[in-house]
Amino acid sequence: MSINVAIFFGGESVEHEISIITANQALHALNKETYQVMPVYVAKNRQLYTGEELYNLENYKDLNSLVSKLKQITIYKVDSQVHIYPVKRNLFQHKPLFTIDVAFPIMHGTNGEDGTIQGFLEMLKIPYVGCDVIAASAGQDKVIMKHVFENSNLPVIPWFWLYGHHYMKDEIYYNQKAMDLGFPVIVKPASLGSSVGIEFAYDKDGLKQAILNASKYDSKLVIEKALSDFKEINCSVLGNRYAAQSSELELIVQDGFLDYDGKYGQGSKGMVAAKRIVPAPLNENESKYIKDLALDTFMALGASGVCRIDFMKDEVTKQIYVNEINTIPGSLAYYLWSPVGLSFEQLLEKLIHIAIDNYRAKEKMTFSFETNVLANFDRKGIKGSKGIKQ
Repeated sequence: MSINVAIFFGGESVEHEISIITANQALHALNKETYQVMPVYVAKNRQLYTGEELYNLENYKDLNSLVSKLKQITIYKVDSQVHIYPVKRNLFQHKPLFTIDVAFPIMHGTNGEDGTIQGFLEMLKIPYVGCDVIAASAGQDKVIMKHVFENSNLPVIPWFWLYGHHYMKDEIYYNQKAMDLGFPVIVKPASLGSSVGIEFAYDKDGLKQAILNASKYDSKLVIEKALSDFKEINCSVLGNRYAAQSSELELIVQDGFLDYDGKYGQGSKGMVAAKRIVPAPLNENESKYIKDLALDTFMALGASGVCRIDFMKDEVTKQIYVNEINTIPGSLAYYLWSPVGLSFEQLLEKLIHIAIDNYRAKEKMTFSFETNVLANFDRKGIKGSKGIKQ
């Protein structure tokens, strides 16, 4: 018996196109004998669509033309089943287009990776791939994420955070905090990915401009000490809070910092130009330390599915820092699993089974009690805990 999998992708985030690429890889990789797959495209206006045209990447070059060819859909639950129906259907169309057994969100960034769609899927009460609402939202918000890391005694680069509009009220205070870190610093919007809105600041004037620019994307900002000489090392983790494993490590070698345009912009070689060395040329102790640190990071956040944890190694002090976690990484970080013998198809299958296991474990938990307080409700008699006499 096959499993019906709905792959959600797109969204209104700045990483809309990156989500399309990752989802398209998954759409073509899932075993069609084991899984019945339906693409669910979330347009930038948040409307949902499906159609065979979604399988061809060439069609996404003109999104307006693509959407005009698709079928707009709606999702709702009847008894214990979650169905996909066309928004426009005739009087005699009673059968759903698709019944979802497992949802597979591949939506990077805002409203996809931040707990929003996870909350929607929780309300539908179906298994879904990846982090739950809390882990997803904490992983997307760099401020909360770093607080979790620090509280779990994980090493992070010296930092502080602020609301952009607060800087304008107290420039002296925040300039001093940046000077205490030591220029240059790096300014990041708290809840975006793909290097959107990130800028370096080399002095107070540069800090102000970077904060103004980053505030266009997010009200909450992170200010970090910029390392002068570092290596970027990435590790993926696969599993859930009950059991997880770390992947091979990769070393990213690139010519300076790549912003969004540098990674994906027209005419740019982008991430292709960033050389990936897998496995990373590290000694055995260093590799084990980073892999263990990746597992600790995954568990501290209560993550699930497949994540990529990015590390920074300060070449001056040799200190290794946890930089951030990506709870829905680009290409689902499959390139870090193939070196340990896990194909992309096998990775997708593991993620679906983890989703089902998570759902079964949650079903055994108690979330409510069989009581009905309102059956005995008396507006005059109920005073709450304050009415209890000691």
